[in-house]
Amino acid sequence: MDFNLTQEQLQIREEIRKVCREFPDAYWREVEKQRAYPEAFVRKLTELGWLAAPIPEEYGGSGLGITESSIILEEVNRSGGSATTCHAQMYTMGTLLRHGGAEQKKRYLPKIASGELRLEAFAVTERDAGSETTRIQTTATRKGDKYIVNGQKIFISRVLESDLMLLLARTTPYDQLDDKTKGLSVFIVDLREARGKIDVKPLDIMINHHTNAVFFDGLEVPAENLVGEEGMGFRYIIDGWNAERILIAAEAIGDGRWFVERAAKYASERVVFGRPIGANQGVQFPIAQAHARIEAADLVRFQAATKFDRKERCGAEANMAKFLASEAAWEAANACLTTHGGYGFAVDYDVERKFRETRLLTIAPVSNNLVLAYLAQHVLRMPRSY
Repeated sequence: MDFNLTQEQLQIREEIRKVCREFPDAYWREVEKQRAYPEAFVRKLTELGWLAAPIPEEYGGSGLGITESSIILEEVNRSGGSATTCHAQMYTMGTLLRHGGAEQKKRYLPKIASGELRLEAFAVTERDAGSETTRIQTTATRKGDKYIVNGQKIFISRVLESDLMLLLARTTPYDQLDDKTKGLSVFIVDLREARGKIDVKPLDIMINHHTNAVFFDGLEVPAENLVGEEGMGFRYIIDGWNAERILIAAEAIGDGRWFVERAAKYASERVVFGRPIGANQGVQFPIAQAHARIEAADLVRFQAATKFDRKERCGAEANMAKFLASEAAWEAANACLTTHGGYGFAVDYDVERKFRETRLLTIAPVSNNLVLAYLAQHVLRMPRSY
């Protein structure tokens, strides 16, 4: 068992750090202040090919694995940025790569790789369904060579910053199904052609996540934009969840390391009562404990990523990585804020911004309670709780 990264992986880490140095804390602070989208940062990552990491070389990408993709996103967060602004392209890509037709891949992947098209929107969640995805009600009804989409989605990020959106919609009524996991289908929606048939309403939420409610009213989607087989969309979405969990774990680890590094530095420099506050065990122990838990979560992240890249079953590892990393990052966030005291709430120190951002990862894109339920049922073979 080798715990060392390859030279290529270490080089990726260093290259992302170089990019992030061009976008320091002040950049992210201003983006947050304006509630803006970090266009310059995302454009830079795109131009350098980093957001095309999972796309095969034949389509203009780098053909890298989930391991390398996770390193990219980790370093963005560790450098003080927010990978949530552009991470969806990496994990939504799996649905198109694994289940899209040859013509769809040829049509979209090269343009996504070059940055001509942006795929950052993923429309699944609905107000009344929540985590019970099989209960979604947005419909896609076949009419000749088109599907007509009606319904609404909630908490859909980056719709206004994307050209394409993956949409999960119901193609068979729920009460007509014996297997409730069927009857849902995935579509590629060209947002440039959807004007007038969708209504996007930005949501004012705690973090600058460019999140929206989306309403569909007679949206026409060409039948050729159906991904894979009609009615099998839920399975396709599940297939991409492991990649999503691993990438979110990496972002949380990046956050956690940012918090630990900032807390340790501040505690070593801040002098109160004639000595650095970091000399007090009441200050240093929470930081050290957070560090230890982040390092442990990191090992599970790489275990999950390695199994994913080998095409081995990794549902348990991916879920555990997401759970452990997000909890460790949140612990580190609290330790960092407590270490800074009142200054932790000051915008210029960036702790409060990262504090809010990392809290999200314990409940999205899946609540840690659901992760525990999954582990209890599918790994420990306990009775189903939901």
